[in-house]
Amino acid sequence: MDLIIGDHAPDFELVNQFGQNVKLSDFRGKKPVVIVFYPLSFSGICTGELCEIRDNFAKFENENVELLAISVDSKFVQKQFAEHEGYKFSVLADFWPHGAVAKAYGVFLEDAGISNRATFVVNKDGELVAKFVTAPGQARSLSEYDRALASL
Repeated sequence: MDLIIGDHAPDFELVNQFGQNVKLSDFRGKKPVVIVFYPLSFSGICTGELCEIRDNFAKFENENVELLAISVDSKFVQKQFAEHEGYKFSVLADFWPHGAVAKAYGVFLEDAGISNRATFVVNKDGELVAKFVTAPGQARSLSEYDRALASL
């Protein structure tokens, strides 16, 4: 499925690093959501990207945005990753069924068994207002988040 701007974001429910269920539709009518798919926890580029978000988290807080980072790693890996790096946002496990949420968003790389680097910005009504995807091995720029947040 190739999502386009204006589509309703596919709903999902995943477990975060604290073992809590996080459901996208729970934010509908309350706050926008930025969904950040990344291939694997503890890998170089992924860690760098999420640490850059962590270090600039005020951008998201100022916009009253919920940030959800998602990879195919288990909740146990996510817990260690989030604690090790000091992430204040939810790090979700798209572990089982393996990559189901990434597949729903059209960013699962079947041959590798991981998601691509992709970001989706969802407004309070649950509609996709911005998205950007980079090639495997290519980090996202923080300026792309600035442009995406401006679309809210």
